[in-house]
Amino acid sequence: MISVIMTERPQNIDAVYSNELKEKISGATVMLSPVRSREEFFARADEMKGVDIIFSTWGMLRLTADEIKAYLPRLRAVFYAAGTVQYFARPFIECGVKVFSAWAANSVPVAEIAASEIILANKGFFQRRVRSRADWDNSDPEGLFYGNFKAKVGLLGAGMIGKGVIRNLAHTDLDIYVFDPFLPDKAAAELSVTKKPLEWIFENCRVISNHLANNEQTRGMIDKRLFDKMGKGAVFINTGRGAQVVEADMIAAMKDDPTKAAILDVTDPVEPPADDSELYKLDNVFLTPHIAGSIGAEYHRLSEYMWDEFTAYSSGEPTKYEVTAKMLETMA
Repeated sequence: MISVIMTERPQNIDAVYSNELKEKISGATVMLSPVRSREEFFARADEMKGVDIIFSTWGMLRLTADEIKAYLPRLRAVFYAAGTVQYFARPFIECGVKVFSAWAANSVPVAEIAASEIILANKGFFQRRVRSRADWDNSDPEGLFYGNFKAKVGLLGAGMIGKGVIRNLAHTDLDIYVFDPFLPDKAAAELSVTKKPLEWIFENCRVISNHLANNEQTRGMIDKRLFDKMGKGAVFINTGRGAQVVEADMIAAMKDDPTKAAILDVTDPVEPPADDSELYKLDNVFLTPHIAGSIGAEYHRLSEYMWDEFTAYSSGEPTKYEVTAKMLETMA
């Protein structure tokens, strides 16, 4: 069996695939030197015709079905150590090549950071930061900060990341409410969460965390009518996608009520925000540079997931993360 690591972003190879894992791949397959550009792929056409397995990550080559048939006639599977495969997967699947993605691995750190921010938000961590001695005041005369005992937390979406947040908060005494029309009542009961309408969550929850699927149906869904329903001291967290938020409406809401806060790891229409964006100027808006997903050593989790998929696939055992053509219709 012949394998190759392939990406047009060669810096990602060592970042995602540890030396230890590359040694494992070399021990299980005849591993070619990496393909680091589209030009190199075509220049090594004779080698490519013998490839059975591709390992990849961000920067996977986009190839047409005709190119796959001509240059990769023996290819059986692509193991993509990153998240979405939307930009390259269809032609491979059309050619009968199996595509596996480590989207589940990338959901782990997102769920961890969202759960952490929820717990901090209920303590007033963001609004009550101290910049000088004059700010040193732990009183709360308006009762804005509820703490984490029986506080109402709202999650928008209960997909893989949303479920991960729920599991990470399972040890707490929080009351968790979920907006997700596709979550069966039985599954909600098993997760010990309560399904509620979108408007109810914004009106009643102390913290709202966005994990909606990213598609045309959810674009601009979180707008003025919802932000206006947030109570004093409430916090909106977005580690999902910026496109689901009408940014101007969110900014207006944060300006109208400085007791509210927004914790944003993603923005829209551009990321990072433009130099003159008001997001940089508001004391109750907290920006992070898209760090909720995998960073540093966490990248290695992505390739480890794909190694586990490869070993299961090559031994004929059930796999967990194959992406089908049907899944591409709805997944991010």
